[in-house]
Amino acid sequence: MALTLKSRCCVVIVLLLASFQSMADTAIDARHFEDPVMAERYRDLTASLRCPKCDAQAIDSSNSPVAADMRERVALMLHEGRADKEILDFMANRFGEFVLYNPRLDGRTWLLWALPAALVVGGGLVVIAFVQARRHRRVRPLSEEERARLSSLIHRHRERSE
Repeated sequence: MALTLKSRCCVVIVLLLASFQSMADTAIDARHFEDPVMAERYRDLTASLRCPKCDAQAIDSSNSPVAADMRERVALMLHEGRADKEILDFMANRFGEFVLYNPRLDGRTWLLWALPAALVVGGGLVVIAFVQARRHRRVRPLSEEERARLSSLIHRHRERSE
């Protein structure tokens, strides 16, 4: 099957785009650590830090220069023997709390942590109140006028179906 010139161009463009994507994927540097525990700490830390430039992307998967600098700083601080908390504190102080995927509980974030629990409790109270109100509702008997109307509707329905 012979390909037309247009088809060949499309194939070449697709192959070029695929190769650029693979080059972009390899642009994110993979650090080498002798100690597997330190390598795991590096992976955990870079996965738990958000890139300040990118939307909802961790620094371990971001191609931005800021994320590369942050990865470099994490690796350097790990080699210096810093604790994970020290590294996270440094990044939060330098770039703001935004870089932490799991914000800390403090005066500014208490609402963020308390609101889901309050909504669950509030929703439970609404459901309980609704169920209680339905249990205590009385069923009133039909009036004579309503009975007559119901009887005529049932009678009319039977006549049509026969």
